[in-house]
Amino acid sequence: MGISSKAIISEAIQLCVFDLRRGQQEGQEIDKILFFFPADCPYSTQLSVLGLSEGLITFTRIFSPDAPCEVIEAEKHTNIFYPAEPDIWMVLIVEKNKDPEAFRRSSALNDFLKELHNLFLMFHGPVRALLDKDPIGVLARNHLYPFIADYLTDFLVGKKFQIPSFRDSLKERGTVRMHSLERDVAIDIQSLVTVLESSCPGNTLCKSLILFQDLLVSTTLPPDDTTNLYTYAVMRLTQHALSSGSNSWSYLRKGISSSNVLPSSISAHSGFISENTSHDSYSLRQGQISNVTRPLQHGKWFKGNDGFLTTDAWRLDSRSTPIPNVWLTQIEEQMYLCIFQHKSLTIILTVPVCSLINGEDELILLKEQILDNASRKIIKVEEKLSQGWGGENTNHVKGYRYLLLNTDQHISKASPPGKVSTLSKESLLTLNKLRVEVDLEKSRSKLDDPEHELDLEVCIRAKNNAWVISKVTRGNELYMVLEKASETLLYASDAVDKFTSRYCNGVFSLD
Repeated sequence: MGISSKAIISEAIQLCVFDLRRGQQEGQEIDKILFFFPADCPYSTQLSVLGLSEGLITFTRIFSPDAPCEVIEAEKHTNIFYPAEPDIWMVLIVEKNKDPEAFRRSSALNDFLKELHNLFLMFHGPVRALLDKDPIGVLARNHLYPFIADYLTDFLVGKKFQIPSFRDSLKERGTVRMHSLERDVAIDIQSLVTVLESSCPGNTLCKSLILFQDLLVSTTLPPDDTTNLYTYAVMRLTQHALSSGSNSWSYLRKGISSSNVLPSSISAHSGFISENTSHDSYSLRQGQISNVTRPLQHGKWFKGNDGFLTTDAWRLDSRSTPIPNVWLTQIEEQMYLCIFQHKSLTIILTVPVCSLINGEDELILLKEQILDNASRKIIKVEEKLSQGWGGENTNHVKGYRYLLLNTDQHISKASPPGKVSTLSKESLLTLNKLRVEVDLEKSRSKLDDPEHELDLEVCIRAKNNAWVISKVTRGNELYMVLEKASETLLYASDAVDKFTSRYCNGVFSLD
């Protein structure tokens, strides 16, 4: 049984992926829809969502041809629009909370759709390419339905579907969480990276990504590829993900288990893909579904006795054992994944597919090279990182609840979720409102002058007397809540200055 709207008792959502180039003839509009959740919605509902979305996109283009529509706020719903690819749109419709102050940031919901599309690109390539291969659309739908189904299970807790809310204001999707390193540890990690990447055959240019727990400690990939691969690693590859079958504490999706929300396959008669989808160009054939890789399925990665991770998520039939591979968008190359794990250290080595003539045999040799050349360094690095590890409160700074962002490098550092949960609802609501205003100011600044870097500082006193602060400058952003600060603005300002001087390398300095 798959995900059914009947299984969800929290706020109602609808998610639609559609192609504006399709269904141009009257009566064929349904052919535009490539994915719809919940799939058991009647055609009339799906067509209503499609028609409203297409109309809003067309209407807003009249006034803003260069900046696509991002959000429409209605009385009872918020409509989020994400232009995934040329003429291919993702639309998320979220029912508004009964509490008018507990609204969701549209940019956070937009990031939700962006992450979903980026992961799809990494594993399956552009949706448009699938449509070009099969103009009828069956191939694209057969990839989209199971992939999005597997992705959405990470937001199911019991029978509740949880998407970003005001309680996530000190989080930022689409970023990597870095681990702070001592100088000697950083040197050891760099030495390890050199050995790992030199283990690749010939002149092959391999790239690496190294995580300790769920935090990034090293990458030789460009920012976008780092973010996408890091996101997948935290979801499915780290020690915590393998042992629990759910996402890590750093993503605040605890309690998620694949056993009660998603089976190993999705039936065309399940709750997720219902009898409503029987239209020839809109149906999913079970035989074709079984021939689609499912990289986001839970419980598909296993750690071998040699420390390397293996998976059958790429297996299309009982006779094949394909090597897991991804498409890295910035490098623009298909890469094999070679993943090694020692205790809490996860090492991901990406190897160009075109560089290996006999893929499986050459990867076996590569693994032997890694074990021979890098084992001692791996053990040494893991031991040093473990000695300085403070558990889930590693990034905690006493007295502060904060989120620090580098938007250019897609890097974030934040207070641990357990500490953020101690904040009052009033503080989080105020922070959420502040972030909405900052998002609007960034959008206006970008429209007025794309080359201009916004400099902004805001300090607000919440109803519960907490100080809520935001600083934006030179691609860096800081969001902070001080609940135990003095009543004076000067005290709060001094507290922020002390924090930025010690933890932000002077990026917010006025000098």
